[in-house]
Amino acid sequence: MHRYNAAMPSQRKERRTTEKRNAASWKLDQMPAKAILRMMNREDRKVAVAVGREIPAIARAVDAIVSGIRRGGRLIYLGAGSSGRMAVLDAAECAPTFGVPATLVQALIAGGRRAVTGAVEGAEDSVRNAERELRRAKLTRNDVVVGISASGTTPYVLGAMKFARKRGATTVAITADRRSPLAREGKIVIAAETGAEVVTGSTRLKAGTAQKMVLNMLSTAAMARLGHVYENLMIDVVPKNQKLIERGVRILEEASGKELSAAKHALRQSGHKVRVALVMLKKDVDAREAKRLLARADGNLRKALGE
Repeated sequence: MHRYNAAMPSQRKERRTTEKRNAASWKLDQMPAKAILRMMNREDRKVAVAVGREIPAIARAVDAIVSGIRRGGRLIYLGAGSSGRMAVLDAAECAPTFGVPATLVQALIAGGRRAVTGAVEGAEDSVRNAERELRRAKLTRNDVVVGISASGTTPYVLGAMKFARKRGATTVAITADRRSPLAREGKIVIAAETGAEVVTGSTRLKAGTAQKMVLNMLSTAAMARLGHVYENLMIDVVPKNQKLIERGVRILEEASGKELSAAKHALRQSGHKVRVALVMLKKDVDAREAKRLLARADGNLRKALGE
């Protein structure tokens, strides 16, 4: 019977925690598929635990994001490689999910759009590009800049964070190493230390999973606190296709308790504004009055509904 967790030979102490070798995967190239998958599954279980330990810091970041957006600021993610792609994915989903302007949550990735689907050589080493892109974005004190780097040493991200601090913006560091340079640049530090990767240095694995979880938590909790969900429903979903129109109708049925036909009618009359349609259904008013109630409540749905 093979033993795949055999002790590793002695090795030079690696300064970056993200570059350490994992004892569980030392014989990776000799393991059968099921053994690889079971081992990876065991390693992945550690991710949620590591993220859970960071909930106090994540909560502080959410509060900062909500406060900044209420003052007219934006949420700006920055990353390179896998970290940048995670940022792009989360930012891209916010507008259709929560009905917010595409500019409210932005992602800057080293190397620009080309880096989303492929490597751009040397992009992550450019400090000047990070500063240039934040200048182009017209960074303000009300913005929250979230720098993402598993190793916490990416020059592009470090340069952006230093520039953001000089401009007075709130900085949030997401890293897998609490002792990294990036952690020193963040006003708020989220350091889910997930340990050595199954493939040494491949931080698209556990570290990347942790980053995805944290970004999900930041954007979802912030948008919920800003009123872009009703109960746990996507009340500001933008119904741009048939699937989303049907989702909007289901949301109205669930939230109002009214019949399918009434939900469909209200959605049409509201101009496919789910928020407006819900006020119509729950307050038994037309679209014009529903919009007036929302305006009087400064867009606060619960207040407009008297809840």
